[in-house]
Amino acid sequence: MEQEKNQKPVILLNIDSLMPQALETAIQTGRAPALKFLMEKGYYSNELVTSFPTMSVTIDTSLLTGTYPNEHKIPGLHWFDTTWNSFVNYGTGFRETIRIGARRTIHNMLYRLNNVHMNKEVTTIHEELAKLEIPTASINSFVYRGNFPRQLHVPRLLRPFTQLEASTLTPSIFSLGVFSRIRPRGIPLQITAGNFTYAARELRYLIQEEKLPGFTFCIFQDMDARIHLKGPFDMKGIKKVDKEIKKILDMYDSWKNALDENIWLVIGDNGHAATGSKRRNVVIDLRKLLSTYKLAQIERPVRKNDQLAICVNQRMAYIYVLDEGTKLKAVANYLHRDQRIDVIAWRENESITVISGGKKNSLVFQRGGDIEDRYKQSWRISGDLTLLDLTINDSKLIYGDYPDALARLYGALFSQEGRFLVVNAQSGCEFKAQSTPTHLSGAAHGSLNKQESLVPLIIAGTEQTPTYNRIIDLKAFILKLLTE
Repeated sequence: MEQEKNQKPVILLNIDSLMPQALETAIQTGRAPALKFLMEKGYYSNELVTSFPTMSVTIDTSLLTGTYPNEHKIPGLHWFDTTWNSFVNYGTGFRETIRIGARRTIHNMLYRLNNVHMNKEVTTIHEELAKLEIPTASINSFVYRGNFPRQLHVPRLLRPFTQLEASTLTPSIFSLGVFSRIRPRGIPLQITAGNFTYAARELRYLIQEEKLPGFTFCIFQDMDARIHLKGPFDMKGIKKVDKEIKKILDMYDSWKNALDENIWLVIGDNGHAATGSKRRNVVIDLRKLLSTYKLAQIERPVRKNDQLAICVNQRMAYIYVLDEGTKLKAVANYLHRDQRIDVIAWRENESITVISGGKKNSLVFQRGGDIEDRYKQSWRISGDLTLLDLTINDSKLIYGDYPDALARLYGALFSQEGRFLVVNAQSGCEFKAQSTPTHLSGAAHGSLNKQESLVPLIIAGTEQTPTYNRIIDLKAFILKLLTE
C-alpha cells in the first residue's frame, strides 16, 4: 500500500524542552511569529501528556512506538540491566560518561538503544510505514529504528571511542550529526547530533529537492542545555528555533501554501521544574540516605556483596535491590525519612505500592477493576489517594498534579526485570548519586510532576486531532493521517 496522492506529508517538529507557558509568552510578546501562525491556523493544546521518566530517550521511544516503557523497554536515560548486571547510560553527563566509559556509552546511544534494548515486539512509526511502502525521515533523533540497514559513518577522531562494527536499522532518510547526513555537504557543530540550525537545514534540503517523504521526524535539541542553566522561563531558545521554522515556511509561495501541502505537528518532549540554589536543601543525595547498604559503583563490574545500584534521571531515580536478602520495603523505609521525596513506589506481583517521604499512609493500585480514568484505563485502587493527588467521583478517576500517573508509574515499574524502586523528587529538588550532574539555580526534569509532564501540541494543515492528548497516542494519529 503506497501513500495516496491526496494525502499530505506529515512533518513532526519536536522542540526539546518546549513548555506551554514559555511558548505562550513568546508568542504574546512577538518572539515566535512562525509558531504563532501554526498555532492560530490550527489546533493547540497545552496539556500533551509525555512519558515517564520525563527523559528524551524514553519519551521519543514512547512517541515512535505508541507505548509506555512497560512495552518498549527503554526505562530511562540511565538504568541498570539486571540480566547482564551492568549500568546502561545513554549520556547523562560528562563525569558519569567518563566513569562508565565513553566507548560503552556512545555504543549504547548509537546502536544498542535501537537494536538491542528496544523491545522487538513493538514497532516504530518508521517500521510500520516502511511495510506500507511509505518512506520516512529521521533528523537528529537518537531513537530511530527503521527497516533499512545502514552503516554509520564514524570520523577517524571518534573511532577510538566507538565500537560500531555492525550496521544499524534506520528509516530510508536518516540524519544524525557526523554519523549520517542527508545533504551532500554540511558539517554539524555538535559531534553526536546536529544543532537546531543544522537540523533545519537538513529539513529544508528535503523540501527544496522535493524529497520530503510521507513522514518526517525532526528534533531541535539545543534548548534543553540552556534551560538547565537559565531556568524554565527562558525564551531565547524559542526565538532562535522560531527563526529556523520561519525559514522553512518561507520556502513555500506563502505560509498558507505550506499548510495546504503538508500537515505540521509541533511538540515539546518534556518540561522543566525550577531548582533551588542551596545545595543542602535541594540536592537529595541517595548515597547518604542509603549509606547502610553496599552500593554498586558505576566504573567497575558489580561485586557479589553489592546490595543496591542507583540510577539517577535528574528528578527521578531507579534504585535496584541486588541482594536477595534485602527487602524492597526495608529500602523504602530509609527513603521515607526524607520529606523531599514525594513518591516512593515499588511493585509486588501485579500490584504497585506508593508511599511519600514523611507521610504515614500508603496507596496500592493495579490494572483492572471498576475505576476508570479519562483514557478508558481501568484500575483497582486502595489507600490514600492524596499521595498521587487523585480524586474518584462515581467510579471515575481524575488526575491532579501527576498526569496519567497510574499508567506512567506502571510503565516505569514494569519496564524491566529485577527488583527495584522508583523515586520522584519534590518540586525544586533533584537527586544525586555517583558523579551525577546537578542544576542549582536552573532547572531539571525527569519527574512525574505536571511541570515536566505537560507539553505543548500544535497541529496545522488538518482538522483531525488525536484520540487523547498523550505522547503515546500520536503514533496512531500519524498513521491514520497517512493511511486513511
